Amino acid sequence: MDFAAMRAELIEHLGAEIKDKRVLAAMARIPREQFVPPVERHLAYEDKPLPIGFDQTISQPLIIAMMTEALELTGDEKVLEVGTGSGYQAAILAELARLVITTERLSPLAEAAKEVLDRLGYTNVEVHLAEATLGWQKQAPYDAIIVTAGAPRVPPDLLAQLAIGGRMIIPVGSRYLQELCRVTKRKKRNLIQNLGGCRFVSLIGEDAWEEG
Repeated sequence: MDFAAMRAELIEHLGAEIKDKRVLAAMARIPREQFVPPVERHLAYEDKPLPIGFDQTISQPLIIAMMTEALELTGDEKVLEVGTGSGYQAAILAELARLVITTERLSPLAEAAKEVLDRLGYTNVEVHLAEATLGWQKQAPYDAIIVTAGAPRVPPDLLAQLAIGGRMIIPVGSRYLQELCRVTKRKKRNLIQNLGGCRFVSLIGEDAWEEG
């Protein structure tokens, strides 16, 4: 299959909604087909989510691009990603930021994502198996945080790991439907903006959804 042509077509499609040229350029450089199971590779450049096993998905490219654009990265940030999944979002962040710390609660997914990221030469990404407390406190604070699973509220543990002036993108709502929120941390009152409806798998951990 001509993945390069399919990728170019997807990027052109995303360009109708996404205005940040750096985000589009990053996505144009990344072989999304490497981050999906072989049986799904023919669908790698469809603008829709795809299963990656363990009841998890690789998100719709448009949603990924929207979330990345909303972080407003300039290239010098340290970014935390909560929910590595396939590793595709981490690769995009690695193209746009100085350092990416990404956590995943499912070890098979974490191992697979690390293997792909290493094979593609991303040296500025650290993949960690998630702990009970959300995020990765050891390397906080972060200039930006992206959460790739739905939460019932903005988790205080993650907000505490965000630097003043930093941005967090997180889906907030029920287990079945969320609103994509951008939280800008301020010294006094944080700014929360609604970026539209979305649907993600559920975030697991303290301050998120309980298992089961």
